[in-house]
Amino acid sequence: MVIESRQPQETFELGKKMAQEAKPGDVICLLGDLGVGKTVFTQGFATGLGITEPISSPTFTIIQEYEEGRIPFYHFDVYRISDIEEMDEIGFEEYVYGDGVCLIEWANLMKEIIPSNPKVVTIEKDLQQGFDYRKITISNQL
Repeated sequence: MVIESRQPQETFELGKKMAQEAKPGDVICLLGDLGVGKTVFTQGFATGLGITEPISSPTFTIIQEYEEGRIPFYHFDVYRISDIEEMDEIGFEEYVYGDGVCLIEWANLMKEIIPSNPKVVTIEKDLQQGFDYRKITISNQL
């Protein structure tokens, strides 16, 4: 499925809608270059789960946990992971096979440990379409 977003609010709303449909055990892989709107999507996702606290990318902490929504939300940013064994150290499997929903930014950097059948959201810019234009592809192929 391909969705065109022409402003950040549309990307936010897509994240919100996906979260409203999310269930425990879901793994969302969020792909895209720096500055394409991954954080905006994630903020919408958190809102869709009923989370009200501010959401930012956990680039330096690897994971942020949010328990206040309708189901636990585990937000990973694995951009700075240099060795997949680091994921074992933080208990990655407990999160992805647990009772919450996981959203993993830069999941393509650790394909080998992503559970089968994730939802993959790829956000791309196309400046010929305008500065705020985003092509958002949703699939189950990482």
